[in-house]
Amino acid sequence: MSQALSDLSPQSPITPVKLDLDDQFQFACHNRIACFNKCCQSIDIQLTPYDILRLKTRLGLTAREFLFRHTVPFEMDGHGVPGLKLRTRDETTQCPFLTEQGCGVYEDRPTACRYYALGLMSMRKKDSPTDEDSYFVVKEEHCLGHDEPQTQTVRAYRESQGVDVYDDMNREWRQVVLKKRSCGPTIGKPSDRSLQLFFLASYDLDGFRDFVGTPSFDEVYVVAPEERERLMQDDVALMRFAFRFLKQSLFGENTIPERPGAMEKRLARRKERLEAGAAGEAR
Repeated sequence: MSQALSDLSPQSPITPVKLDLDDQFQFACHNRIACFNKCCQSIDIQLTPYDILRLKTRLGLTAREFLFRHTVPFEMDGHGVPGLKLRTRDETTQCPFLTEQGCGVYEDRPTACRYYALGLMSMRKKDSPTDEDSYFVVKEEHCLGHDEPQTQTVRAYRESQGVDVYDDMNREWRQVVLKKRSCGPTIGKPSDRSLQLFFLASYDLDGFRDFVGTPSFDEVYVVAPEERERLMQDDVALMRFAFRFLKQSLFGENTIPERPGAMEKRLARRKERLEAGAAGEAR
């Protein structure tokens, strides 16, 4: 979330008070509370790459099968950077994994569900190499959890909800998104190819694994045999590698060794193909 808390409207469910890890807030959710499951009746959940990895594994689906069945695309910013939201149950606003007993994928629920009723705000100051996290309370009218007599620190709540591993897995991806937003017009409108690469490396692990296994990838990047084998077998290792690839391909960071002159040769061949195609169309 990039909106300043001071800019929130009076109708916003967000309490405009910035919290740090050791600040306390009052909230509890359990199956005996009258509003149990109500928040899952009307959802608008943005999925992170690690959310998708956990859910597709839980459901026994490939990444592409999960994307097709359970996601809806949207644009994360004015430049068209692609994001994905969880698809709701047909003709409703309900979470597709909601059951009478509660969440049907609770152990692998998305980051947004784990944080509720907290929100995370990550911002990067100009010329700062790192992003700063802060937290805020979300108070929706239907939620009775804020009336429960339980107080805890943000740190303790995060630990109880298993948020730490999700944030750790998505940290480099969030840095890519934040850097793109903070750079703004200085980088210019992303090319269609860069947007395709962002989608591939962020969400489509199957497609990215195929890409890493191609001879054209090997022509440009140096990947040790043992690491390549791990990338072909381990989704978590592949996802972390994908974020390194995004930093390099979008911002020129030196995260993956390149073969000398290989990228220039590849770009030259691509230019030749484009010029040949243009010449063919002109005839």
